Amino acid sequence: MLEKHRQQLIKDILDQQQFASVRDLTEKLNASEATIRRDITKMSKRGQITKIRGGAESINGEPKKKHIASSAFIVDKAKRVNTKKLIAKKAADLCSNGDSIIINGGSSTYMMGEYLADLSLNILTNSFVLANYLSEHTDIQVTLPGGEIYREQGIILSSYDSDSSEYFHGTMMFMGTPGIGEFGVMGSDPLLIQSEKKLKKQTEKLVILADSSKLGKRSNFVFCRLSEVDILITDSEADKDLIKYFESYDIEVIVVEAVDD
Repeated sequence: MLEKHRQQLIKDILDQQQFASVRDLTEKLNASEATIRRDITKMSKRGQITKIRGGAESINGEPKKKHIASSAFIVDKAKRVNTKKLIAKKAADLCSNGDSIIINGGSSTYMMGEYLADLSLNILTNSFVLANYLSEHTDIQVTLPGGEIYREQGIILSSYDSDSSEYFHGTMMFMGTPGIGEFGVMGSDPLLIQSEKKLKKQTEKLVILADSSKLGKRSNFVFCRLSEVDILITDSEADKDLIKYFESYDIEVIVVEAVDD
């Protein structure tokens, strides 16, 4: 991650939660303590933040109005951003005018928004950040499932079996994942997996967006088996043996060129 991007994220995090320790920032930004301390010192000298013992705090007296997405979503969106955009564009290229599609929450799927802007689509999404983008920048018909806003994941989840999603039918469902490998498509939250499984029932094809760092990775839970995946979009840094492994499950693997960020 570029220094300017990392420092902007530090500022965004402090705007939301007022204070952050060095340890907290290193975990969120996947950087060393030395790097974070150096960033804090530079930003403090420029008057962007206040350096304090063990961390930093916002120069504002109180937190700003919360971002529509959490700092976790903002940080994830900044990782491998150029490669993720190419993956998102390739996913959008699978869509045609008049399609009804489902897009799950996530940083890669969020990036599909700008590439869908010129299409006439019906979209069901549990991502309120994507829904907000589409409503502001496109004429796409957007449907949201009922439920509560989970700011940390940037999504809407319902604890009820019945909501508006059961009346929606999509030709494809697009989703990201923390990992995909021999055990299938992974998930990290059982409530989110329950919601995604409900959406998957309403579609014909499952399209997974996963940059090469996600291939072969495991997480806490399994969303679905590889036999249920139709298309996987990844980048050229993906392990060739893993690609062959996925293709052995009749998954169409689409590879975009990886780009340095």
